[in-house]
Amino acid sequence: MRFSSALAIDPTSTSSAMGRVSHYFVANWDKYADQAVQMGLNLAEALLVLLVGLWVARRLANVVERALGRASFDVTLSSFLRNLLYGVLLTLLIVTALQVAGVPSAPLVAALGASGLAVGLSLQGSLSNLAWGVLLAVFRPFRVGDFVTVGGVMGTVESINLMYTQLLLPDGREAVVPNAKVGGDAITNFNRRGTRRFELTVGIGYKDDIRAAKAEIHKLFDADERILKDPAPGVWTTNLNESSVDLVIRAWTVTADFWATQTDFLQAVKEAFDGAGISIPFPQRELTVVQGSLPASADRQS
Repeated sequence: MRFSSALAIDPTSTSSAMGRVSHYFVANWDKYADQAVQMGLNLAEALLVLLVGLWVARRLANVVERALGRASFDVTLSSFLRNLLYGVLLTLLIVTALQVAGVPSAPLVAALGASGLAVGLSLQGSLSNLAWGVLLAVFRPFRVGDFVTVGGVMGTVESINLMYTQLLLPDGREAVVPNAKVGGDAITNFNRRGTRRFELTVGIGYKDDIRAAKAEIHKLFDADERILKDPAPGVWTTNLNESSVDLVIRAWTVTADFWATQTDFLQAVKEAFDGAGISIPFPQRELTVVQGSLPASADRQS
């Protein structure tokens, strides 16, 4: 088999090329060696910065968490702030370590910013709940066990999460209300002050003695130890209805006794009025029947 002379390899040219490559590496060996040593030193320094920084960041985050705990901060909020601080420190540490290793930081920071913006836009609703969860934990408009109205829902607070608030409704159902809805609406806390005022409206007949009815109610105020003396309870005449004279009763009690005191007092008023002969009328209508023949015009119309 014969080969074309164009494909023939000249041993002289091959040796010349290899010689030039060897000469290039020999001439630049010191330069590459210095670069390799410098790169190794940078990597070692970056690793050292990373290891020491991780230890410092962890210790600092734990110190902050313990400080928040001693300041009676909510456990969930303390843990969240600790993790948030640790995440921020870790991000700064990684950027610093890359800078020490010789990696340009500007593109990395730009990439992190773009990624954060994209994540923020995609999790806008969740971040809103998270932000309100932090604010609720900081300002504490209510606590676990309080009876509240939040986001249009009334119930007893069972748990407060960074994302939602869980309520136990009076009929035994459970409601999970997002924190963004809790913080974005009016919050009514029935337990915050420790006392509550109940109000009852009772009607008596027009022929009954108003002063006697009020005296019976004041006796009930003195007899019930659950009714507070300060603020003082009272009874007032508020309305003259078609079939009754309305009396409004207002009294204060501790929050824990509110429902029982209100219902027991209403029953006591009914029993006291019955014993004193004071009537509690129901709506009535008086009909007047006129006997006699109808006018002639009325007969024609019928």
